[in-house]
Amino acid sequence: MAPAEKSFLPISELSAYQTKWTIKARVTNKAQLRTFRNGQGKVFHVELLDAMGGEIRASFFNQAAEKFHDILEKGKCFTLSRGSVKIANKQYNNTNHRYELTFDKDAVVERAEEDSSIEAMKFSFVSLRALQTRTLPCTVDLCGVITSFRPTQEVKSKEGQELIKREITIADDSATSMTVTLWAERAQQSDSVFEGNPVVAFKTVAVKEWNNTRSGSSSQGGTLIFKPSFPEAERVQQWWSQGGSSQELVQLSGQPGAGGDSGRSRNATPTTLAGLRLASDRLGYAPEFYSIVSRLALVQLRKQGEAQPLHYMACQEPKEGNGWPCNRRVDGEGFCAACNRAGKVAPRLNIRCRFVDFEDQAWLSSFHEGASKILGMSGEEVRALELAAAEKGEGGREELESRIRQRFFEQPLNLVCRAKMDTYNGEPRSNVSIIEARPVSRTDHGRQMLKEIHEILAC
Repeated sequence: MAPAEKSFLPISELSAYQTKWTIKARVTNKAQLRTFRNGQGKVFHVELLDAMGGEIRASFFNQAAEKFHDILEKGKCFTLSRGSVKIANKQYNNTNHRYELTFDKDAVVERAEEDSSIEAMKFSFVSLRALQTRTLPCTVDLCGVITSFRPTQEVKSKEGQELIKREITIADDSATSMTVTLWAERAQQSDSVFEGNPVVAFKTVAVKEWNNTRSGSSSQGGTLIFKPSFPEAERVQQWWSQGGSSQELVQLSGQPGAGGDSGRSRNATPTTLAGLRLASDRLGYAPEFYSIVSRLALVQLRKQGEAQPLHYMACQEPKEGNGWPCNRRVDGEGFCAACNRAGKVAPRLNIRCRFVDFEDQAWLSSFHEGASKILGMSGEEVRALELAAAEKGEGGREELESRIRQRFFEQPLNLVCRAKMDTYNGEPRSNVSIIEARPVSRTDHGRQMLKEIHEILAC
């Protein structure tokens, strides 16, 4: 190491306890400059890799974003200092570093000479077979051979924007295949590029599940390399040429199955609260279903200082055509505007709860069936307690609130959530609600965790 480089701190040693440091790294990925706070704020991020193989994400805000956005070029080397170190937000951060960097107006960034000891990019490949048991949605690096591809297609985004996509199917030496969607320029490459079963490497593929099938999407900030030369690519190429091409493959992607909400909930994608938060940013208008293990931490009992009702009276008259109860809210006289009459009614629960797991927390709404399991009370029981509280006046809800607080952190629950994009006041907004809640089967959950441990050890 040259004397001038001895002052560079390895990225792997960066932590919240380091205050004065300078790193030397290559920019391996760079995001577009974007605005927030109605255009008042600016931010972009880069991913940095140093000679020791350390990788970290760095975000530049406001004055630093304006100053360094054009200077920091992807593939070039720089020295960086006077930034802040904080715990990485894994919802947005795909690097394996525990921390991430933020730079503001005090940042110092200088161009460095090309350093051949710093790789152009670092991959952390995951086998396609391992994706069978991985909690989704997730982001991974993949290496495989293109077994088939489809022509380009024009599609419209939720915002009405015209997009170009192409679906390719890749397989690796775990004898597993999966469809990956390419977008924009990557999709518009000539068909000849995809012919002949070339090996490809993906940096940052978002993997999701829909109707019990799994597929990937190459992110805008990711990388696609054709015919790479590293060992993983050579291994996949050798497998393909020595019999893999005729081997029966496990297909992760396929035609979605049919079925109603109940069937889809049984096939809900296992994830965490952090995974659910990430998934809610990518929703379409078709519902998606997720299964989460978490604990009840809080029930919203008051709003702006006023007691929050936990139930409403709902019409139970059968709807024409299917015979299901109407379940629309009725007025004080029991009149249902949807049915245009007063008829049979019943209390329905409607609660908002905060759930926590090992890495995140989230407020989720739950209607009658799920709410009853969460509270451990029927709609009739909750209504009776709320009516008794109303008669007692101030402080009358003590018994109800005491029974609910006994449920906090009592036991882990397996929640099935339905998530989709809705429109509210003309604006798109994600809608996530609990449709089912039940105590966790510790045996089944233990087996699932054991699978995840084996997957981690295999990597």
